[in-house]
Amino acid sequence: MMKWVVPGLLVLAGQAVAVEQVILTGKLLDVRSGKYRENQALLVEQGRISAIVAAKDAPADVPVLDWSAYHVLPGLIDMHVHLTSDPNKHGYRALAETPAREAIYGVKAAEATLKAGFTTVRNLGAGGFSDVALRDAIDEGEIAGPRMRTAARTLCITGGHCDNNLLPHIYRANSGGVANGPDEIRAKVRENIKYGADVIKFTATGGVLSKNTDVNASQYNLEEMTALIEEAHDRGRIVAAHAHGLQGIKRAIQAGVDSIEHGSFIDDDAIALAKKHGTYLVMDVYVSDFILSEGEKAGILPESLEKEKKVGLIQRQNFQKAVKAGVKMAFGTDAGVYQHGLNARQFAYMVQWGMTPLQAIQAATLNAGTLLNWKNDQGQQNVGVAEVGAFADLIALKADPLQHIKQLEQPAAVVKAGLLVQ
Repeated sequence: MMKWVVPGLLVLAGQAVAVEQVILTGKLLDVRSGKYRENQALLVEQGRISAIVAAKDAPADVPVLDWSAYHVLPGLIDMHVHLTSDPNKHGYRALAETPAREAIYGVKAAEATLKAGFTTVRNLGAGGFSDVALRDAIDEGEIAGPRMRTAARTLCITGGHCDNNLLPHIYRANSGGVANGPDEIRAKVRENIKYGADVIKFTATGGVLSKNTDVNASQYNLEEMTALIEEAHDRGRIVAAHAHGLQGIKRAIQAGVDSIEHGSFIDDDAIALAKKHGTYLVMDVYVSDFILSEGEKAGILPESLEKEKKVGLIQRQNFQKAVKAGVKMAFGTDAGVYQHGLNARQFAYMVQWGMTPLQAIQAATLNAGTLLNWKNDQGQQNVGVAEVGAFADLIALKADPLQHIKQLEQPAAVVKAGLLVQ
């Protein structure tokens, strides 16, 4: 039973619920069940959903956003972006960039990402804590952008995927995340957290876009990975491992990593291992198209283009295997390698390579929010669901994405914290 006692205050099941705003929905997707709830009203207080009631019971004495003509979903989450990375400045072009310049570029990228319906992102690596600065400016309301969980500097071995390998030895150029051996690694994790990292990322193998690294070669041994992950978990941070090669994938899973990024050369045994450990796979199955079609113009190194030719197709085939095996999977695109704001193009690729539309949507909502492990004071999930206690982050679509997955590429409207994104 419910009743209004004063404007903006609802008594629901004997408990008072404050309401500043109402969002009316035509069909609201419950991402847990995959079912639509029709004609619902989301009651919003201080940027969070305070209650969900039938639209006919919504109050008329507070501001109302009428989305009754739309299919409504929780705001989308991209678990692998680089908002401070300009996709037109790969390879040697990146040497001219400074962390300050990257943060300024991130302002544009953050707005484009938010307008595309991605209200939360996990930023997996940036130089000079530029992503921390960007996150703080968004949180302070100084600029528009998604909620950010930031990794700051990516940890890697000397000469690893995220080290600066473009210059000769006379310049003694090293990236800020380089750490070798368990003690150095623990210290680097602590330093990242000291300066604002919400999550920790490390490279477990070589990479496509780095110079002189082999995508199949492991980086960090099991002892080093274990020390890194233990230190991060002790400090309440989840850990993501960049890992293309099989041995690095297996080591990272055995060490207790929370997510494997890319996972290109994962095999059946490693898939079973991930399923056993509850490890999430975050496989960026769209980005290969950009690298192979536009990468040369963007400055991507010739050796990187050759590596991508060996990685792209097999990654998609292994994505299909992982989906069939029922491994936990979350949505991540590596945006920043390609243009920000085009993140949702990946949904169609995920469906093409084995997911149902619902599974693809869950990867970018429920699953991603669960992996982030970001909860409010009552232990409720902050993002990825349209439920009481969660942030009022939502997207409106003109047609049913369960029937037309490409609808996600063009949201009709976006709300963050109950406010319409302009």
